[in-house]
Parts: sequence; structure tokens; C-alpha cells
Amino acid sequence: MSQATQQLDETRLALADALQAGNWDAIGELDQVCQVKIDQAMHDDERDEQALRVSLEQLLSLYNDMLSACRQQREAIGAELTGLQRASKGAKVYQMFG
Repeated sequence: MSQATQQLDETRLALADALQAGNWDAIGELDQVCQVKIDQAMHDDERDEQALRVSLEQLLSLYNDMLSACRQQREAIGAELTGLQRASKGAKVYQMFG
């Protein structure tokens, strides 16, 4: 495994840890690092095609997991906002008749 592919794997593992911790700031930063590492691995003259393929497949799986987590987070936030809007409307009605 080339050094560039190994660095890509290390970045993927850091992304997985950030996802597990729900650290979206770190995910954003690591995503940018990951893009650079992918480019470096793809242009590495010493790359091992099979190792790079495996690494990229694992990265793709992780990004699918991140997309799923983003959707779940978005839905949870939407539900929370809906609840806040209902509570606000209820408070206004109470103030009108209270």
C-alpha cells in the first residue's frame, strides 16, 4: 500500500470517528482533507490499484453512512422546529384568552 493510500485510509478512519461522535465541524474539515488525499492517491506513481480500489470502496460506504446520518439529523431538527412552532402558537392563544 502506498503512503498516499495509507493517508487516505487514516483520513477515512478519522471521518468515521467524527461521524460516530456526531462532530459535524470535524466532518466538514476532514471532508476537505479527504478530497486532497483522494487526489494525491489517484496521482501517486507508486499506487497499488487494488489497495486504492478497496480504500475508495470503504470511503464510498462511509459517505453513504454520512448521508444517512445527515438525513436523520435534518428530520430530527425539522421535528424539533415543528414542535417549537406549535408551542409558540399555543402560548399566543393562551395569552389572548388568559
